[in-house]
Amino acid sequence: MAEQQSSAPTRASADATAPASGVIHIRTRHTANFTVLSNKLAQRAGSAVTVGVAAYILSLPDGASIRIDALCAHFKEGRARISAALNELEAEGWLERRVERGPGGRIVTRTFVYDAPGATEGDAPGPTEAPAARYERQPERATVPHTVPDPRATAVLGSLCHRDRRLVLSERETATLAPAVAEWLDRGVGPYEIAEALTSGLPARIDRRPARLLAYRLAALRPPAPAAPTPGPRPVPLQNCDGCDRGFRAPRPGRCRDCRARSDAAAPLVA
Repeated sequence: MAEQQSSAPTRASADATAPASGVIHIRTRHTANFTVLSNKLAQRAGSAVTVGVAAYILSLPDGASIRIDALCAHFKEGRARISAALNELEAEGWLERRVERGPGGRIVTRTFVYDAPGATEGDAPGPTEAPAARYERQPERATVPHTVPDPRATAVLGSLCHRDRRLVLSERETATLAPAVAEWLDRGVGPYEIAEALTSGLPARIDRRPARLLAYRLAALRPPAPAAPTPGPRPVPLQNCDGCDRGFRAPRPGRCRDCRARSDAAAPLVA
């Protein structure tokens, strides 16, 4: 009789390399119906509800509803805890809710979910790109640009959270915004004035990542470039005297002052 085969994972053997305590993983290779989570999210300290809501949202297909009513229908937690979880994910950059004008002028809310905080829509894979390739490139995508930002600009951006605690920026966001802040500084605007322009009159609720709001203000309120200095008067050109060949300054060629004086003295007087 043929030996029976089983697809169930084998039981972990108690060899010398196995840890004496703690978790022991029994790994199974998934080829369909699975979701890849970053360790930063899966091991996030704090509320387990926040991690669970994030994992559930990341497992949903594009277009699925993640309204609070829909999430409450899936989870046992109430509206307050689900809403708090969404706010925490948005504050940390895992989730972004944008209020936009949809078809027919109707106001709609679009929710963007990121598998790495600080990512953008342009980082998403193309239609023919395999999901595995997307996650293999994830560490490279999350790195900060190689150009070192202006330390004056990073100091200004780092001070914004002391004015408004919602303006906490990641290292990547700081490096992205620093060139615009450096341009303001080069145009003669002081750090205090820049911070005042970026933080005054902020809305009571920020429905998107603060970096996007700051980037908009930096571009919309950018000070004019300093005016070019007015050129001074051109110096009087140097001429060679037609009489003594001495150099002298005059707008046109001719004789120097001494030669003109001698010529005037030698001229006969007219009665």
